[in-house]
Amino acid sequence: MCGIIGYVGPGPATPRILSGLQRLDYRGYDSAGVVVLDGDRIRVEKMPGKLDHLLDHLKKMPAMNGCVGLGHTRWATHGGPTQRNAHPHLSHRATVAVVHNGIIENHEELRRRLRKRGYRFASETDTEVIAHLVEDHYRGDPLEAVRRAINQLDGSFAIGALFRDHPDVLIGARLNSPLLVGYGEGANYLASDAPAVLPFTRKVAYLEDRELAEIRPGGIRVIDAGGRPRDPKVIDITWDFASAAKEGYPHFMLKEVYEQPRALADTIRGRTNRQHLHFPELEIPARRLRAAKRVTIVACGTAAHAGMTAKYAFEELARIPTEVVLASEFRYGDPVIGRDTLAIAVTQSGETMDTLCAIRAAKEHGALALAVCNVVGSSIPRACDGTVYTHAGPEIGVASTKAYTTQIAVLELLAIRLGMIRGTLTREAARPLLRAMERVPAAVEKALECDGGVAKLARKYAGSRNFMYIGRRYNFPNAYEGALKLKELSYIHAEGYGAGEMKHGPLALVDDTFPTVAVCTKGRAYDKILSNMKEIEARGGILIAVANPRDAKVRALARHVVEVPQTIEMVSPMVTVVPLQLLAYHIAVTLGRDVDKPRNLAKAVTVE
Repeated sequence: MCGIIGYVGPGPATPRILSGLQRLDYRGYDSAGVVVLDGDRIRVEKMPGKLDHLLDHLKKMPAMNGCVGLGHTRWATHGGPTQRNAHPHLSHRATVAVVHNGIIENHEELRRRLRKRGYRFASETDTEVIAHLVEDHYRGDPLEAVRRAINQLDGSFAIGALFRDHPDVLIGARLNSPLLVGYGEGANYLASDAPAVLPFTRKVAYLEDRELAEIRPGGIRVIDAGGRPRDPKVIDITWDFASAAKEGYPHFMLKEVYEQPRALADTIRGRTNRQHLHFPELEIPARRLRAAKRVTIVACGTAAHAGMTAKYAFEELARIPTEVVLASEFRYGDPVIGRDTLAIAVTQSGETMDTLCAIRAAKEHGALALAVCNVVGSSIPRACDGTVYTHAGPEIGVASTKAYTTQIAVLELLAIRLGMIRGTLTREAARPLLRAMERVPAAVEKALECDGGVAKLARKYAGSRNFMYIGRRYNFPNAYEGALKLKELSYIHAEGYGAGEMKHGPLALVDDTFPTVAVCTKGRAYDKILSNMKEIEARGGILIAVANPRDAKVRALARHVVEVPQTIEMVSPMVTVVPLQLLAYHIAVTLGRDVDKPRNLAKAVTVE
């Protein structure tokens, strides 16, 4: 996620803002900027790249004077990581400056409306819409202007705004994106995260959804979207900086596991309204997608497991032959790729060297190249003909969690879209699938309730030297993913298998010391995996099952059952992976491993 820091008080704003931005550096970003009301004009300075680039730039510029200002670090979602897309953004007449975290789903509709009213846009971002909309509503009252504007916004946002003719006011507002106010001595603050304000105050209040704050040096007033006064709960932060950065979680990985409902909502929202499905950023005409006769997915590690899940969706819904190839092997084989191939590169960072080389090779063979990526403007999207972005926000933990589930979400939405384009999936048949996708964030939220029970299982089996994970169909790749998570976090040997392969060799490993984690939720192969579990149970194996609530058949076989909400089979991997992530996490914690930085591993593999 992006970072926000705002200050209003008697002293200079710029040093405090820059200090706050430095404390938000851990969040990940690709540009940074600051805005200060300097005399009677709003002054903005911003740069792509790391905060150091902005600091070096500011050293060459006249000092930014002023006692009210905002700072921002941006993780690009709409528009590349360029200077013009960096925040803050000014309104049409430069009367309002805005910073924003989140995604405005109806920004295109608002952009068209504002253009008709004479507003000109200088960036590709959804955020600039907010600045113009606030100015359009401004009649002298900053709080009222922002209140009217946010009532027209769909999506998620944390907003900070300052006004040219109000040198002592900041306005903040939020929906589905964190924002807090900080209470200082004669000065007050706005921030997306507590670390930004810890050098200045430890008294903060977290705004609730659709609440707004008017922040002045002498006090803070909070109202709801209807204009009614609110009484925020002020708390004293007792955490140190590292704890504050993790928002109270002991590790970034656990924080990111719990961020999955929001990340999935941001990824799915705005692309479907139960009736339609669209990817405004894709830039590949439907006719070119329709012309594809086969799909080849190239990816590494966890991203490859997301691709394996998508293979089932592409073949079931779009009726198109699909293969998943490890990017590290792709160009060392003899891939059968041509102009009738849709090659999809799946990557969190957009910089994975093996995947970049693979997609370049696919293009050299004439393939249409599409990226599924989390980082706007990174190398792999630039190398492709089109991109669909996940909106996971930055992942700091090396072990991928929310990037994986959002990749599955995007790929399955693409499968639905391709099926509709190819005529293999009618609009009527697509509707229940889109509804199921929209319900995934809530299902994942519910699945997180298993955390306590999974932690107990982790303590019980942390001493095991081997684990096996099994699944079928859509949840077969989650067997690979669960095993990978355990290996990379705890350093325990683990293997994932298609459950039907047990009798072809792996069953020889089973004994009364060997835990097997079986993903056994309802689906087309449900009865088959029950039979596979029976084979393990009959040989004294320890069965840990991930199943739907009140499943008596599973309970009769498994020694332990972790319940997750029932969904349609296609979307279930995004739900069933949650206990697998948590099991790996808690075993690693029990063993004293460095969860966020496992040995020998890096977050982005930028060499072959």
